[in-house]
Amino acid sequence: MWGLLVNPTALIPVAQPDDIRQDRVGQLVKRVLDGMTSEETRRAYGHALEMFLAFCDREGNPTLSAELVASYRVSLVGEGKSSSTVGVHLAAIKALTRAAVMAGLMAAETAASINDVKGAPRRGNRIGNWLTREQAQELLSLPDRESLKGKRDYAILALLLGCGLRRTELVSEVKVGAIAQRENRWVLVDITGKGNRVRSVAVPAWVKAAIDAWTIAAGIPEGRIFRAVRKGGKVWGEDLTPGAVLQIVQQYARAMGLEKLAPHDMRRTCAKLCRKRGGDLEQIKFLLGHASIQTTERYLGAEQDFVSAVNDNLGLER
Repeated sequence: MWGLLVNPTALIPVAQPDDIRQDRVGQLVKRVLDGMTSEETRRAYGHALEMFLAFCDREGNPTLSAELVASYRVSLVGEGKSSSTVGVHLAAIKALTRAAVMAGLMAAETAASINDVKGAPRRGNRIGNWLTREQAQELLSLPDRESLKGKRDYAILALLLGCGLRRTELVSEVKVGAIAQRENRWVLVDITGKGNRVRSVAVPAWVKAAIDAWTIAAGIPEGRIFRAVRKGGKVWGEDLTPGAVLQIVQQYARAMGLEKLAPHDMRRTCAKLCRKRGGDLEQIKFLLGHASIQTTERYLGAEQDFVSAVNDNLGLER
C-alpha cells in the first residue's frame, strides 16, 4: 500500500538518495494514518494522500509548497469535487506537513504557509435527504422482530432514528454497559464522536427496549452490542462494520422504494423530527455532537420551510 502513497521528491526537498526519502515519506504517511481514531477518517485521508501524491507525480515531482497545494485545490475544484471533499484533501495534506515538521524534514515556515491555503468556498447549503415521520415509522415496521436478525436490525434502525448516531459511533461506541441511568432516564454515556468530541446521548425508552430485545435474544454478555447474524440465525464475530450498517439501512429502504437512503439520512431525520416537535436548537446540537450551533443550523436547513413554502401561493395557477 505504501508504495502507492510515496513520492519522495515531492515532499522532502533534501539531497538524499531516493530510496531513503521514499522510506521516510512512507513512514510519515503511516504516522498520519495511524494517528486517526476513526477508520472512516483513516480511509479518507489515505485516499486523499494517494491522489495528492499522484498529482505531484504528474506535475514532475515539485517541492511541496503552498503554491503546489493551491494548484492541487484548483484541480480538485475543476474536477467538480465538493467543498467538503476539497476540505478533506487539504486536511490530509496539512496533517502530512505537520508530521514532516515533527520529523525535521520540513521547515515550520513552509508548513505554516501550506496551512494558510484555504479550501473551496461553499456556495449555498446542501439540504441532504431525510424521512418524514410517517416514512420513519414505516421503515421501523419492516424488520421481522420475531427473528434474531430482525431484532438486531430494528435496534439499529431505532438507534439511528431515535438517537441520531453516526454509523461509526453505532458500531464502535454502543457496548454492553454503555447505556446507564442518569437523572432517572437511560443515557448512552460518554461516546467519542467526530473530532474526538465526547458527548452523552439520551436514549428514548422505545429505543432501549429494542436494544434489550436484541441483546437478550442474542446472548451478548460484553463488548460491542451489534454483531453479524448468519443465515441460520446464529450470532458470530465481535462487531459490525460501518459498511454492514449501510447495507442494512439500504435493504429496508429499497423495500420502501427508496434507492438512496443512507445511515446519515437517518441522523438528519432524527434532527429534523426533533426540531419539528419543538426541540431546542442548542439541545439538538448536543444530541448530534456538533461543534457549533451554526453547523446544526446548516444541517437542519432551518431557514427553509418546505411544508409551507413561500412560493406555494404566488397566484400564478392557470
